[in-house]
Amino acid sequence: MNQNLPPLSAAATFALSLFFSLPATAQDKSLTLGTNNWAENIAVANLWKLVLEDHDYDIELANVGKSALFAGMAARDIDFSLELWLPYTDKAFLAPYQETLEVHDAWYDRTGLGLVVPSYVDIDSIDELAERADEFEYQGRPTILGIDPGSAIAGMTDNAIDAYALPLEQVNSSEPAMMSALGSAYSNQEPIVVTLWNPHWAFADYDLKYLDDPEKIFGDGDTIYWFSREGFAADDPWLTSVLNAWHMSDESLGELMSEIESVGDPVEGARVWLDANREQVDGWLAAGGDA
Repeated sequence: MNQNLPPLSAAATFALSLFFSLPATAQDKSLTLGTNNWAENIAVANLWKLVLEDHDYDIELANVGKSALFAGMAARDIDFSLELWLPYTDKAFLAPYQETLEVHDAWYDRTGLGLVVPSYVDIDSIDELAERADEFEYQGRPTILGIDPGSAIAGMTDNAIDAYALPLEQVNSSEPAMMSALGSAYSNQEPIVVTLWNPHWAFADYDLKYLDDPEKIFGDGDTIYWFSREGFAADDPWLTSVLNAWHMSDESLGELMSEIESVGDPVEGARVWLDANREQVDGWLAAGGDA
């Protein structure tokens, strides 16, 4: 060690002490944003990645399953995520972590979730599927087409099959595979039933309807919140204020998702939407001024 280094000036000593007393996010704006493969989640995650990178953040998108998302956030491997559906869809996922995760403000007011058919299909309720099951064959079997088996909607669909005694089998795959099957059936005016939710770009591109759910297996609509690891709000009050001010209507979110679907790339689609909606985004960012 060099013993001949000059002592630090009082000003330098004060500056160093101030630097080391700052919250972690003021020094290192690297954050991990937990995502999943739902269309609207891909859309808003890529939008916020672009917005925050314009403000000197380094945002890593971590695409994980729902259970891994909550566990990773509790372990502080994931900093925040943009979708928590309450009081129904994500209730079971949140329950083990209610004391360790922070639930913040809502950004979308009223969701839909359930079994969906094209409007040309002449049934209106889930219980009608029991008598018409043979019309909804997929690869030779009466089928409800769904997304990944670990999703909340997949579990609800299994419950609906039991509750309504439906002679149909849920076939799980990815959302893109399900949407491809829906698109093919729709273009040929064929019967099909899928597990779907709104917000989703499909409702802008196709004429679809939810089947009535008298047993309320799929709940009665959720509110979407953003949420984070414990201590996030204290670590980054600016971003917390900005995200708390964020709100999207059906129209604005639908336009974002439709742009991404049209362009075929989530980053480029989000950038096109962002360039056309700077005033709306600036309104969200202005909320960070007091933080």
